[in-house]
Amino acid sequence: AKERIIPIHRGAVEALEEYLTGARPSILHNKEDEALFLNRRGERLTRQGFWLILKDYAKAAGIKSKVTPHTLRHSFATHMLSGGADLRAVQELLGHANISSTQVYTHLTSEHVRQAYEKAHPRAKG
Repeated sequence: AKERIIPIHRGAVEALEEYLTGARPSILHNKEDEALFLNRRGERLTRQGFWLILKDYAKAAGIKSKVTPHTLRHSFATHMLSGGADLRAVQELLGHANISSTQVYTHLTSEHVRQAYEKAHPRAKG
């Protein structure tokens, strides 16, 4: 498995600390498990289990379109790139070995392309 360093927001760190000291120990029931996220039985949360939780949250939020873990990855990459992040940095954050895998996640809006042109092209300002 690839080891990755992932920056996370302070609010997420606080929620994670709360989970680690509060909910997680009560879910474990004195068992040992190295997995960070556990299901109700105190076992490693599976991909399917995470997807079901995500689906429930999306429904509760009133999101009618299909939401998957891949949707989150795609949104993350798109928001990072739209915000000016370097493609190589996004590649590293997503854990892609090949830059072409990261480029698949990117689709720049026409507004983003127009703004880049106006910012960078010498004739765009005149």
